[in-house]
Amino acid sequence: MAERTAVISGRTAALRDGLTDILLAEGFLDLQMSDLAARLNCSKSTLYAIAPSKEQLLVTVVRRFFQRATERVEKAVDPSAPAIDRIGAYLNAVATELAPASPQFFADLERFAPAGEIYRQNTRIAASRVQDLVMEAAPGIDPKFLGAVAGQVMESIHRGDVRATTGLDDSAAFHALAELIVAGVAGNRSTSS
Repeated sequence: MAERTAVISGRTAALRDGLTDILLAEGFLDLQMSDLAARLNCSKSTLYAIAPSKEQLLVTVVRRFFQRATERVEKAVDPSAPAIDRIGAYLNAVATELAPASPQFFADLERFAPAGEIYRQNTRIAASRVQDLVMEAAPGIDPKFLGAVAGQVMESIHRGDVRATTGLDDSAAFHALAELIVAGVAGNRSTSS
């Protein structure tokens, strides 16, 4: 029985990974369960075993994507590195994790409140993490302000405002944000010493 459960769990994980790839590449609001099932080579009932409705399935997949991305971002940050290096590593890791997400995925996050709230919550957590790192790296800089700025820029990236204004995709925008914050913190440290 345990072997069968492991096979089912492995299949479920593979389906979630496949769903994640599709959602990131194409968005999700216009996808039909029958199309997803056909593309994943499974039945609709198999998808409904993961979650009882399309909406709940979307929330499950989006939540899992951000949980796994957060884990990988934290693993990319060397806790023994100087705080200023951890700021850059953290934001660059966020950029790497968001790189596969298409503009349509972000547009759908905006249009589907439950999934959008998952993204906003992750953005708030990231802004708080940046605040903590700034406080450690440059105590003279107001970490709440810099964290709020980082959060606002992250939201602007998410909404597509940065892309529309600059032409940068989300990943490139996060890399640019990392460079900006690191340069600001480094500049503050050099002027205060």
